[in-house]
Amino acid sequence: MIKFDMIKQELLKSPKIWLVTGVAGFIGSNLLEALLKLNQKVVGLDNFATGHQHNLDEVQGLVTAEQWQGFNFIEGDIRNYQDCETALANNGEGIDYVLHQAALGSVPRSIADPVTTNAANITGFLNMLQSAKEAKVKSFTYAASSSTYGDHPALPKVEENIGNPLSPYAVTKYVNELYAGVYAKTYGFKTIGLRYFNVFGQRQDPNGAYAAVIPKWTADMIKGEDVFINGDGETSRDFCFIENTVQMNILAATADDDVKAQVYNVAVGDRTTLNALYSSIQRSLVSNGIDNRDKPTFRDFRVGDVRHSQADIGKAKSLLGYVPEFTIQEGIDQAMPWYIRFIG
Repeated sequence: MIKFDMIKQELLKSPKIWLVTGVAGFIGSNLLEALLKLNQKVVGLDNFATGHQHNLDEVQGLVTAEQWQGFNFIEGDIRNYQDCETALANNGEGIDYVLHQAALGSVPRSIADPVTTNAANITGFLNMLQSAKEAKVKSFTYAASSSTYGDHPALPKVEENIGNPLSPYAVTKYVNELYAGVYAKTYGFKTIGLRYFNVFGQRQDPNGAYAAVIPKWTADMIKGEDVFINGDGETSRDFCFIENTVQMNILAATADDDVKAQVYNVAVGDRTTLNALYSSIQRSLVSNGIDNRDKPTFRDFRVGDVRHSQADIGKAKSLLGYVPEFTIQEGIDQAMPWYIRFIG
């Protein structure tokens, strides 16, 4: 039995109280769904800047009425310290585990508006970190980013070796790690940062100027619209299905203190080019009855992008017991029916 299965059994026997920030977003709502299905109590905090009510509504339809009763939603903003305190107080019940997902993602968004990205990702992060320390939570797990590796050329990416950041977004996520390190050394408040590598899956928004590549392309292909590839299509990424990311969050939250005060890669440990990704999405659409034989349109490389990215997940495997359960193709195939329903 893998460690994740054992942790889930323990949580079912002894439910905890969790705070998920950014709960109405893509990753946050998937964490909410997983935790409620484990009969946990969940407090959710979101300001709907990038999250959506329909994500919460969908989760409600996927869990039992009793499980949904275990969810307490607070509309608030992590940039407001009092909102963080309110969420952590939880009407006097307190919080065991924090999963801090709230942030403004997207490299292009940060280049267009670095001030707002800084406010959400640095001020908001520090508000949550400080208020969680004061609330004496059992653990604090936060969404870090593979963008922290910056211009470091080595592959695969190992946690200890990073380069210079290539975007304001990357700067903000690196500052999160620096603050987490200082809080561990100065206050003894140990956290775990999860460096996400291109997470994808159901409830990832395909709309808007800053949509991630998989939902954006999938939506365009379903609608028969042009798909644009930045560069020559040989840029590669380590795409990680959402279920793998949920596993890592729960493993990190319940981890022993001796493996905290660190960052871990969250990925599959493989590389997929954009050209191969396009073909994978096409195959999945065909298997779901949508025959799109169009070819993509190539355009200039995007400012701030790294050429190749692949994670070394050995540390997560050895210290946290992480075992990624889904390859990129398996993840695309599992998420595709959701996209077809959502776009249709």
